[in-house]
Formats: sequence, C-alpha cells, structure tokens
Amino acid sequence: MQNEIYLDANASTPVLPVAAASALDAMRALFGNPSSTHCTGLRAKNMLRAVRARAVRLLGAGEGRMLFVSGATEAIQTAVLSALCAIRDRQQQGARTGSLLLYGATEHKAVPESLAHWNRILGLNLDIRALPVDGDGQHDLNVLRALAPDAALICTMAANNETGVVSDLNGIEAVLLHTADKALWLVDCVQALGKLPLNLATTRIDYAAFSGHKLYAPKGVGMLYVRANAPFTALMAGGGQESGQRSGTENMAGIAALGAVLEALEDGRSFRSHAELLAFRDRLADSLRAALPGLVFNSAFAKALPTTLNFSVPGFASKELLDLFDAAGIRVSSGSACSAAKAAPSFVLEAMGLPAWQAASAIRMSFGPAADESFIHLACERIASCGHALRASGLVRSDLRSQTTDGAVQFACDGASSWLLLDAESRSCVVIDPQPELTRRLDGAIRHLDYRVNAILSRSTDSAHVVTRQALARQLEDRIDSDIATNPDTGWPMRCVTVTLADGRRVEALPLGQQVLARLAQPEACMYLFGRPESQRLGADAVRFGFFNSKVSLALLHQLTEVINPGTVVCATDDCDAQLATTLQAEKFSAPDRSDLDMHLCPTALDAFLREHIDTLLVDVREPFERLAGPEVLLAGRVPIHVPLSRLVNQLPAWTRGARPPLVFICRSGNRSGKAASCLRRLGYAQSWSLTGGLALAGTNGLNPAQRAVQPLAVAQNRE
Repeated sequence: MQNEIYLDANASTPVLPVAAASALDAMRALFGNPSSTHCTGLRAKNMLRAVRARAVRLLGAGEGRMLFVSGATEAIQTAVLSALCAIRDRQQQGARTGSLLLYGATEHKAVPESLAHWNRILGLNLDIRALPVDGDGQHDLNVLRALAPDAALICTMAANNETGVVSDLNGIEAVLLHTADKALWLVDCVQALGKLPLNLATTRIDYAAFSGHKLYAPKGVGMLYVRANAPFTALMAGGGQESGQRSGTENMAGIAALGAVLEALEDGRSFRSHAELLAFRDRLADSLRAALPGLVFNSAFAKALPTTLNFSVPGFASKELLDLFDAAGIRVSSGSACSAAKAAPSFVLEAMGLPAWQAASAIRMSFGPAADESFIHLACERIASCGHALRASGLVRSDLRSQTTDGAVQFACDGASSWLLLDAESRSCVVIDPQPELTRRLDGAIRHLDYRVNAILSRSTDSAHVVTRQALARQLEDRIDSDIATNPDTGWPMRCVTVTLADGRRVEALPLGQQVLARLAQPEACMYLFGRPESQRLGADAVRFGFFNSKVSLALLHQLTEVINPGTVVCATDDCDAQLATTLQAEKFSAPDRSDLDMHLCPTALDAFLREHIDTLLVDVREPFERLAGPEVLLAGRVPIHVPLSRLVNQLPAWTRGARPPLVFICRSGNRSGKAASCLRRLGYAQSWSLTGGLALAGTNGLNPAQRAVQPLAVAQNRE
C-alpha cells in the first residue's frame, strides 16, 4: 500500500533507494565472480574490498575481521561455533575454561537456540544459563559479577529488538575485565547499527553480529566482526571465499546495497540526528497517550533507543491493537517478527518482571533513522484516527452515545468468553461470566451504550470468578438498581420471575425488557436460555440463544432437545476450540471428519467466483473499531456487509433458516473469516468460504467516509 505508515522497522526496513540502485548496478555491471582473476571478476572484487573497508572504518573494527554473511543468525551461529570449538580445545589441553554459557534473558531466540544446538553437537554439556535483567530491561550486573568467574562464553545484546533497551556494555565490560578474563564475549549489534556509536576494536567484544535488512539493506546480507586474535572456526567450508573463513559465492548485490547504506551512515547527512529521533519519538508517544487511555510504556525512554516504543493498553490484547493499527494503515508488531505467529506473551517483558497483562498486550512501534517530518506527522494523524475509532465503537470511555443495540455480543480473551446480552427496547443488559481481562472493556461498552445493568452473572463459584464479578459490579454500581439483592457468589437476583419451558418445567428467569434469561441449574453446570416468552411460557420457538459451558457433556446438552429447537444457536461461555456457536442438530448429525480444507477461497479467484455466483454475500467480520479506523473496503467492486465476528451469533438464525446464498467471509488476515466460515459449515451451511489471507492479500480499494453505507455501530470485541 502506497499510503501505509510502516512502523515496524525493528523487524525489517524498506530498502533505501540508493541501496536498491547499488544492488541493481552490481547485478548489471559488477556481475562477475569476485574469485575470478579476469577484469570482470577483479572489478567485482574491488567493490567487495571497498565495502569491507568502509565497514571496518565505520564500526571501528581495527585489525579485527569483518566477514560478509547472510544475516545475524548466521553471524551468531558462526560466533557460537567458534567460541565453543575454542572451549573444547582448551578443555582437551587441560586448561580451565569455565562451565557456564551465559546469555541475557531478553536475547533474541537465535542466541540461546544456537548455544543449545552447538553445545549438544560438540558434546560439551556445558550449563546454559539466562542472565536476568532488571525492571528496566538491563542486565543484572551483580548476578553477572557472581557468575562471570565460571563463564566460558557470555552473550548480550547492544540494544533489545522488542523494547529498544540499550545495554550497559561498558558496565558489562568492566565486570568481565575484573572477573572473567578468559571468557569470550558475543554481542548482538543488530539494532545498534546506525543508532548507537560503535568502536569495536577499543572494546573487549570478541564477536559482533549485524544484519543488513534492519537498516535499509536487502534481506540476505549481514556481517560478523571477529576481534583480532579471537578464536574462529568457519561455519561453512567449500571454495574458500572470504579468505577461507566463509565459503560460498558472495552475495554481491546484497553487499553492494549494504555498502550504500554504510556510505549513507558515514556521510552524516542521510539519516536523522539523535536529537531529531528523540523528538520524533516524543511526538509519537504523545499521540499514543491521547488516543489510547491508560496506555503504559514498557521501557524507560531514558534507557532505550529513540526509534523504539513498546507499550500496552489495559483491556486490549496485542492482537486487537494490531488489527486496529492495521486497519488505519499503520504497520506495527507485537514483538519479535520471528515469533509473532506464536500466540504467547512477550518473553522479553516477562523477563523484565512486568505484569502478565502488559506482556500479553504489548505492541512494538519502531521507525528507522531515515524517517522524516512528514512521515511522523502522518503517523500521528493515523494514531489519532485509531483513538477516534475506539471511542466511536465504545471500546474506550467516551462522551459519545451509541445507537441502541440488541442481541448477544461476545467478548473473548485466550479462549474464555464473556457475553453481553442487550435489550434495545428497555436499554438494559445482562453480563454473563465476566473475565478479569475484559472487565474494563465491558464497563466501557455498557457506558457507551448508556444501558442499565440488570445482572452480572457468573456460572462458577470459585473465588477468582466471584472476585471478578464483584469487582465489575462495583465499577458499574451507578448502572445497577441498588435495591436488587443478588446471590453473593453467582450474582443471580433474589427477585426474579418464573417461566414455563416447552417440557413443562418451571424455572427462574431474569427479565430483560420483554425478554428473559431462564436459568437451568444442572448438577454438572448452569445453563441459560434467552428468549421472548408469551404468557410466561418460553416455548422452544421463542428461545433465541442457549449458553452453556463447553465442558458440558453432549449427553447433558441433548437434554435440551425438548426445550429448544434443533436449530437454536447454542453458545459456549469458554470457547477454547473457537467454535463460536453450535446447534443440537449440528452436534447430532455432524460427520466425524469436519475437514474445512475446501472452504478457503484464493483472492485471485474472487472475481471469477462472484461472476459465477452473482448472489454471493461478501461479509466483513472485522470489528467496528477496525472498520472505523480506516477507509471502507471495496472488493471486486462491492462493499461487503458488516457483521462483526463478536456479533455473528445474532445473524446465524437468519442465514441458516433462509435462502442460503453463498457467503464469503473476509477479515484482515483470514483467521477470523476462517472461524466464521467453519462455524457456518458446522451448522450445515455448505456454501461458506473464507477469503485466504484476508484484506492483506486481496488488493482492496478504499472508499472515503462519504461513500460509506450507513450501518449501525455494534459494540464488539475482537476474538482473534
């Protein structure tokens, strides 16, 4: 996207135009093999020498080696192999080497994985141990001082890739000089290049790793510094390139591009100064604070790179914030790009001792030293639009009042769900099973709607659920009638009505306008039925939704066959399998193999699919805050209808009982749309598809706000 604001520079950067031009020139004019002795090869070799000399000069490598490698991972592997081979040789000679391999607890995973790999391959059986960090993310020098005398290799970062925290390399060096004179020292300098002054030969550093694509060079090129006289073992043997230290024909295009970036660094004019970068960070930080109430920064600015901001927002998972920023055309990440696909809290923030919610909701926003004024200005405008979207959709406190909303809304976090039942006529609601992570969100949604709260219910009576329910009740006490007495554990009102179910049973029910929430107390669990009774009778046709614990046995669930219809939507209140909803009919007749391999529709096939199936409905299941943060989506000339995944259950009865046109679900990445399509197929709606890769791969066109179809805003929460 030409209008995207790319703020994920710590993961990778765009290639600097002059670097791309240098790479192209190398492929066109300097294409010779630098190992060849003819003129074409000699010209290529001369370029290789020039870039190496510039790197040595710029990084202060002195008499040390500077090898061109494929990137930081190879550089780290080579350094670790070199160090451990030297340690093995010393052991065989009877020399004392130390038994510890130390690495910073916040290191990139390439370091501990390399240590474990080569320690095992070489059969050294050394003790690999993480060096703790303090609350600011800096290495604990007291622990290092205690462990260093028995250390054989010590691995630290110059600056952390997730938080931007700058290591106290001088302090580490002082400890090593006094307590670990034989230990080897590897420093990951990937995030330091172009952001911190480096004069490697004047330090005790034995190995330093660099990666080109973190600073405007292409992927596939990097450097390894090896201090003069530091032990070295080649990772790859073969044709003897790089003076026999790294075999394999050199990546000449990548090296030429890296050389152009180093030249830009050396000229002192191409990149912003440290003071300018600090000012840019402050402006971004101010915009974030204004847009995201309650935001906290996870690292102290005074101890971090000026190009990195790491923050968390109470009540929001990192995935939700990623969706919000992505909808606004802002590209950020939730941590290291290498582990972004893994749904886990940040191990870096956990190592710093930050609360679990911060580690689980962290966002990294990073920019490069080539950023300019117009880029930062536009980024701040987009961040402001994200704040407006959150307020307009009721996910943060706002003076705006939403339109009346009716039905069920799911709020989910890590497989556990809270449900908000809404009655538009009476402007009242009921909360079912509030989760600790979602209380702020529930509070904000209810206030945004300006609804009264008839009850806050919890099926479980364990202490954690009771405390959470009571805490939310205190938050919302101005929305709850003070004269309503409730069960202190479950929250069920003492004053309720009685309704008759289809099988003749009389059960307690909680009024919600003209609707009721009937309570079925079972030995295994408590289940609820939500619907509109007639003359105090809640017939099977009148039940809109059932709510039960997903751990309830199917046998118990089938006891409902006499009180609800086979097609009634039944929702789980702990949706660990991300099934969204089911029906008794689906549970009874579903085949053992529920393969969804054929439900994915490739974006390149969408136009042809729509021509063949002209009655197809395109359904955007993104949440309202995403839709409001950016332009409306236009796919194959159509504007999709908007049914947020969190409110999908309200639409299921109309779809499953109607004409059943083909449905193609879309979202940002294809994950949520896949859940929607899978749910519909499980309910017997075979003509349901998910657009593979979502909007990220679809090549959408945007409509300006004036072109948008006016649709009611739904209070919603992203489940992905």
